[in-house]
Amino acid sequence: METDESQASRYFKAIGAALDGLNVFLLARQASPQRDDILAGVIAQYIARLENSFACWRNRLAFTDTFKISRAESGFPVFQNVLELDRDHLTAKERLETIPSAAQLRAEMADFILRKREFPAALQKSMAERIYLEAAQKGELFKPYILPRTIKVGVNPQTMRPTYMVHWGVFDGSANLPMVYLATLEDSSENIVEALVTSDGKLNPNEKIPLPVEGLLNPALARQFDDFVEKNSSYSLSPSTIATSMDKDFPTLHPKQLRRSVLGPFYSVDMTENNSTVSEVLSKVRKPENAWLLTWTIQEIFSKAERPEKKGFFSTDQAREEYHIETDDLECARMGVSSYERHALVPHEAYQALYASGETKKIFDGYKVHVLSNGQVISDV
Repeated sequence: METDESQASRYFKAIGAALDGLNVFLLARQASPQRDDILAGVIAQYIARLENSFACWRNRLAFTDTFKISRAESGFPVFQNVLELDRDHLTAKERLETIPSAAQLRAEMADFILRKREFPAALQKSMAERIYLEAAQKGELFKPYILPRTIKVGVNPQTMRPTYMVHWGVFDGSANLPMVYLATLEDSSENIVEALVTSDGKLNPNEKIPLPVEGLLNPALARQFDDFVEKNSSYSLSPSTIATSMDKDFPTLHPKQLRRSVLGPFYSVDMTENNSTVSEVLSKVRKPENAWLLTWTIQEIFSKAERPEKKGFFSTDQAREEYHIETDDLECARMGVSSYERHALVPHEAYQALYASGETKKIFDGYKVHVLSNGQVISDV
C-alpha cells in the first residue's frame, strides 16, 4: 500500500530507530566477554546495508511517491522497491550525467526564487534525484541477492579438512523479508587440502589468506556456489532443505552448520496491519517514534554425523551429512531446524503500554524480549 508523506516520515523514523536499536543489541553481543558472537557481527554488516537502503528510499520520496511497504505481512518495503533501488544503483552514473551539478542547481534555484518569487519545485525535485542517485551509487545496499563472502578459515584436525565460514544475504521477494545466512563448511577437495592443511592438522602458515574473501575460498567451486545460494535461499525453503541440497550438489563440500537470520516482521503504529493486537496497543503510545516493535528469528541446522563415502565396482556414493532436526519440539520440526531463537526489540514506552494492557505474555510468548531505553538495550525482561 502506498504511503502519504506524513505516514512515510513516521515509518522511516520508526524503522530507523528499530535498526539503530538492533545495532546496539548486536554490538553488545559482540563485546560480551562470555561469547564470541560471529553471527552478531555478520548481521550488523547487513543492518548497515539496510540502513543505507532506507536512507536512499527516504531521499527518493522527495521526487517520487511510489514507495510501498508490506503492511499486512512483513512491515518491510515490498520487493519491487528493492529491485528498483538495485537498478538505480547500476544506472546511477549515467543518470547523474543528465542532471546538472548540485552547485548549478542551487544557483538556478536562487535565481528562480529572485525572479519569480515562487518555490522552484521542479529544480528541487532534480536536486532530490541527484542526492538520491549519489547515495544509491556509492552505498553498500541490501540488494535482492548479496554474494557470499568467506570470513574465516581453519582446519578440522579430526577430518584434516579446511573449514570455511561463509555468509550471504537475500531479500525474499515473496515474504518481503531480509535474510542473512551464515554457513560453516568443510572442503575435501584434494588440491585445497594439500595447499591449506599441514601434516599435523593445522592451517598452512605459508598460505596467506587476505580475509574476508569475496565468494567461496575454493576458486574451482566459487561460481557454482554463488549460483547455488542465489537459487536456494528463499524463505519458503527450510534450512534443512537448503543444507541437504548443498550437500548433494557439492561432493567435496560438507555443510556442517547453517544459520539463517530472518529480520522481521516489523510493526509500526498506523503503518502496518500485520498484528491487530500489537497495532491496537501501539496506538496508545504517546510518542509515535516509540510506537514500534521489531522481531527476528535465528534458525540453525547442524550435522550430527557424516555418512562416509562408499566405493563399489560400478558406482560411488559420496559422503553425506546427517542433519539433526529436534523432533521433540514441534516448531523445530515444522521449520526443519535443529534449534531456533525468536527475538523481539521494543522501545521502553511501547513495552510499558504492552505491559499495562496485559498483552505481553500473549504477544511475546516464545520470544526473547529486549527493551530499548535511553540508547541501551535491556535483555531478558
